[in-house]
Amino acid sequence: MSNKGKIYILAMISFLVGTAQYVISGILDKMAEVLGISIEAAGQLITVYSLTYAIGTPILMAMFAKIERRKLLLISLSVFIIGNLLAVIAPGYGVFMIARIIMALSAGVTVVTVLSLAAKIAPADKKASSIATVVMGFTASLIIGVPIGRFITAAYDWKFVFLGVAILVLISLAIIIKTIPQSHGNLPIPLVKQVAMIKQPKIALALSITFFLMSGYGIIFTYLSPYLIKTTGISDQVLSFALLILGIASLFGSKFGGFSADKWGITITLKRGLVLNILSSILLAFISSPINIVMIILAIWSFSGWSSGATQQFNLATISPKSSDVLLGLNQSMMQLGFAFGAAIGGLVVSQWSISSITWIGSIPVLIALMITFGLSRYLSNEKKAGQNLVTQIRA
Repeated sequence: MSNKGKIYILAMISFLVGTAQYVISGILDKMAEVLGISIEAAGQLITVYSLTYAIGTPILMAMFAKIERRKLLLISLSVFIIGNLLAVIAPGYGVFMIARIIMALSAGVTVVTVLSLAAKIAPADKKASSIATVVMGFTASLIIGVPIGRFITAAYDWKFVFLGVAILVLISLAIIIKTIPQSHGNLPIPLVKQVAMIKQPKIALALSITFFLMSGYGIIFTYLSPYLIKTTGISDQVLSFALLILGIASLFGSKFGGFSADKWGITITLKRGLVLNILSSILLAFISSPINIVMIILAIWSFSGWSSGATQQFNLATISPKSSDVLLGLNQSMMQLGFAFGAAIGGLVVSQWSISSITWIGSIPVLIALMITFGLSRYLSNEKKAGQNLVTQIRA
């Protein structure tokens, strides 16, 4: 099999892992009904998943850094299958929560491993595009996985979603054994050194942008399905279509974020995306009909959010080029922490106020991210001027 084909296999794995993570947002109301819990309690399944993913992944990867990569991928996917099967047979909320924790830990290791394998398999001049292809698998899980999950839940039962993921991952194991070559692990990067990097002001500010952006996204996306059902009276069929539109918008947003950052610069792209995200979030608080207008606003919200997220990847890679791999890893953890925080805040909003409040509440963290972006821009500008002055003094 060609290297390109192997990259697409890794992308398919990221798609399956992403579907298991994001699908709950599309079936939250159905899960709450079957499990006999409130919507906000169901939302905490997302919080716990993201929190476990964010904290557990760097620890586990540091522990397993020397393990051969294909072997590690096979192990993590096997554990991932166990988590999905446990979700299928879970008799109640507590056991399902344990299943989500198992899925999160194994998914984190899987994601980092497939990205590492993609970089090693690809030719030197195709590494960036190969990694991007794997990342696109996650975007595809929003475009295809979430709406399909909603459709399966409406037609049959939500547990069939996790059963289907488990079966497809099991098939993937056999394909991986036959197609993906062995690859040695890397020397571990101590967690102490990773944490120490966060103390640098420009890195702390950049990671904070990711945290607050994803917090705002998590507040809205976690409870989006029940929100649309309550505020617009949308049917299951139309809701599946709405989630598909959101996924497509996120795909174009990711692509546009990279294009815009190259053409007009990271800072201006990030600022414009955040402003658009804030405005669309607030606009949703005042418009609940007609459904076509609501879907257009949601598409803009998703487009702007993912364009900003893609731009942040470039941002972290350029702030400290020598430490880009570590920073991108920390950025992934910060994304999950932000999403977990947002899902938790969304649960409080739903329980204390109303689900219709999540859109304007979701704009607040993004506004903070915008303010931090201006602060980071000024800090980097001052740092650049200081460097130029130092060079001038040395030459003098």
